Amino acid sequence: MEQRCLWESTSPESALTFPVVSSTVESDVVVIGGGITGLSTALHLAERNISVTLLEAGEIAQGGSGRNVGLVNAGAWIPPDDIREVLGNENGERVTRMMGEAPALVFSLIDRHGIRCDATRSGTLHLAHNATGVKDLTRRYQQLSSRGAPVELLNQSQAQQLVGSASVPAALLDKRAGTLNPTAYTRGLARAATTAGARIFTQSGVTGLSRNGSGWRVQTAQGEVKADRVVLATNAYTEDDWNCIKAHFFKAYYFQVASEPLSQNDAQIIFPERQGSWDTKTVLSSIRKDVHDRLLFGTMGSASRKPLAWVRGWVNSQLRFYFPFLRNVKWECNWTGTIGFTPTHTFRIFEPLPGMLAVSGYNGRGVTTGTAVGKGFAHYLATGSQDCLPLPLLQYSPVSNTTLRSAVFENGFTLYHSGQILRVFA
Repeated sequence: MEQRCLWESTSPESALTFPVVSSTVESDVVVIGGGITGLSTALHLAERNISVTLLEAGEIAQGGSGRNVGLVNAGAWIPPDDIREVLGNENGERVTRMMGEAPALVFSLIDRHGIRCDATRSGTLHLAHNATGVKDLTRRYQQLSSRGAPVELLNQSQAQQLVGSASVPAALLDKRAGTLNPTAYTRGLARAATTAGARIFTQSGVTGLSRNGSGWRVQTAQGEVKADRVVLATNAYTEDDWNCIKAHFFKAYYFQVASEPLSQNDAQIIFPERQGSWDTKTVLSSIRKDVHDRLLFGTMGSASRKPLAWVRGWVNSQLRFYFPFLRNVKWECNWTGTIGFTPTHTFRIFEPLPGMLAVSGYNGRGVTTGTAVGKGFAHYLATGSQDCLPLPLLQYSPVSNTTLRSAVFENGFTLYHSGQILRVFA
């Protein structure tokens, strides 16, 4: 089993080559971070004829935007009533409504710009793994359906038809959602943004950010960008102390394992309509197929420093639970990405200083949230209106003990998965 990202090697969208910023560039807006949020911001600004420069420290789709599960999720991580408890009635309902609409935004961009990312639009499945999970899904179904969401609570027989597993007592089908190749989607956004007029520079990590009159001066190792306004879109991959986002999330990791393509018979049984899914286990697992009928399992935690025998042990434990009839599955590759978490499991959109926008803490919902936030940022920068933002710009206290939180989460995930390998947990 190789340690590489499947999405990069199977992306229908080719990697684009961008220059390194090596001089002084002037722009209306500078976006720092070339993931989905930054690229959506740049694309929507360029389409409004606002000059925008984007700086990426590595290559496009190198971070979490290209390494995630590729679920085009509707809604936020936690159910609507819980969001209201955290954010208040008005803001909670706003998040639920706008994030419910976010998959349609993603699919519209894919269609409008011809992004080749193997997108499916058959929905997503939230899988109950036991009776407690059924109760959780029933609660979510009641809250979503009461708000008009096109969701369906499936019984065991119906779930087995769509999953191919007899181990799922119920599933929540959300018809708004779907899947894609996240590397390809991110690369497609970069292509579209460039075509619209945005300037993108890669291998151009920011070394400093300072005031330049009423605007901003953004320094890199070889050049600089002067702009009226700045967008911080580095999220979970924020490393530098100058970047205020660093204080507004804590890191968690997510690894995935992909098989070689399944046989034709097995592929017809397992996710025949290609929905992406995740389950209700204490530490969730994601399960989906790619366009070539590879079976993918993922879960919280890092696999980058664990023995391959441990990784195989974990993924085989999940294979036994969900698809015990599969034989001789060969695992092709595994990879790990980084997620930005917040204690409340809700993202943060804020304006740290006049002329500066920031976002953090997508809590594993980056494809849709990043796309929607980027469009909202562009609308706000162009018009001054916050109407297109999934949340209004609010003030937040820094997240405490971020390093400790990350360590506790990672150690807890490792212990839980080790228990699954040893069959202590399902």
